[in-house]
Amino acid sequence: MNTIESPLFGLSQRLPPSNVQAEQALLGALLANNRAYERVSEFLAPEHFADPIHGRIFQAIARRIEAGQLADAVTLKAEFEHAGILDEVGGTAYLTQLLTAMVGIINAGDYGRAVHDTWMRRQLIDIGETVVNNAFGADPELDGIKQIESAEQSLFDLAADGGASGGFVAFERALTEAILGAEKAFRRPGGVSGLTTGLRDLDSKMGGLHPSDLLILAGRPGMGKTALATKIAFGAAQALMKEARAGDANALPKQQVAIFSLEMSAEQLATRLLSEESRISGDRIRRGEIGQRDFDRFVQVSREISALPIQIDDTPAITMSALRTRCRRLKRTKGLALVVVDYLQLMRPAAGTRPESRVLEISQITQGLKALAKELAIPVLALSQLSRQVESRDDKRPQLSDLRESGSIEQDADAVMFVYRDEYYLQQKEPKEVAFDGNSDKFASAMEDWKHKMEKAHNRADLIIAKQRHGPTGAIPLLFEAEFTRFGDLDLIHGEYQG
Repeated sequence: MNTIESPLFGLSQRLPPSNVQAEQALLGALLANNRAYERVSEFLAPEHFADPIHGRIFQAIARRIEAGQLADAVTLKAEFEHAGILDEVGGTAYLTQLLTAMVGIINAGDYGRAVHDTWMRRQLIDIGETVVNNAFGADPELDGIKQIESAEQSLFDLAADGGASGGFVAFERALTEAILGAEKAFRRPGGVSGLTTGLRDLDSKMGGLHPSDLLILAGRPGMGKTALATKIAFGAAQALMKEARAGDANALPKQQVAIFSLEMSAEQLATRLLSEESRISGDRIRRGEIGQRDFDRFVQVSREISALPIQIDDTPAITMSALRTRCRRLKRTKGLALVVVDYLQLMRPAAGTRPESRVLEISQITQGLKALAKELAIPVLALSQLSRQVESRDDKRPQLSDLRESGSIEQDADAVMFVYRDEYYLQQKEPKEVAFDGNSDKFASAMEDWKHKMEKAHNRADLIIAKQRHGPTGAIPLLFEAEFTRFGDLDLIHGEYQG
């Protein structure tokens, strides 16, 4: 890093990192041979240059090359003479001077990366100064936690936007990955190549949960979104445990299932899981209305499932940047196989951002969740509310247009699923004798018809796959035991599904 002597105190002062020689050598290489631009065009921008004049020269070179025109000292001379941009460095003769600074065209990529690296270090210094200033109280609206989140977001943005990663993947490599995925599905029972959900028919329809996928599970209140999401998380955790202990009964899973529960506490979620597995009503557990036998069963099940690789974070109104940081940390320390978010409308965007509308805010969150799925190569299952317009229709089955504050939910998601229980709405339509004006025959007929419909809908739910980027759509019938808030598979007997 460059330093200068302070005439007042005799102390050296550090200057922001820069590499003027690399900037000059790169510009000289570009002026000598425009094809060198291909080596740096993907990651280098005018603002990356420490010297603003060099940035203006690079911008002019890039503009002409991308327009299919020649960019050299002669063609740029008229443009710069008219604008007077190069007056500070000796006029247009500076372009000729840059040509002499060129070491070799083949080194243009190295020069570009050196310029980019010093820019990134200057950005890190700016972020550090902002962190220090905020810590001293420069922005009173940011408390300590929000300052951490803001700093994390700034670093993430720099890594995502400023990094020179990415680019083309050779088709041969992509084919190899595709074949490995197909082989995994071929060797696993049921043709499941992804992470199993614990629900047979859902795995059959989707092939499991796949890395880099964002899946949305939506429904109206009371449909059982959280119960179904915990069932999927539980099934995935069981599969991870089974895989880890295939050769060693005491082995620990190498990956975890992370549940971000923004609505329920970790204790409430654990109680629900225990209720599902022990088949003891959660309501009875909360009120203490269980006998010794039920309590013993409760404790036994808790011991059996305590080793499952499930991590619960019940931070309310968590921000996207905080969620991302915690997922990265968990993947680095314990491994990560699946993320469940319950639910996305309760999340907040990154600290320091102020979206203009709620729709834009939800769009930022879903885009962040999709980016997280791709970055960590994991499936992300996010729950979502549906708008009230469902209730105003005769047919209550949800549609994609019902996604609440949808923004880009449908666009960003690889799969959109709706959970629907006809029993929930039928319960509200129980015939009332007073509505039949004393006509007992009509009332009895209506009651009989209602009971028949209730019997068909009892303990049943539909999981409607309204969108699936990699496979078919359609409805999957599921078992739902309301007493235990438990979802399961339905078995087909004589053409009808039986629980």
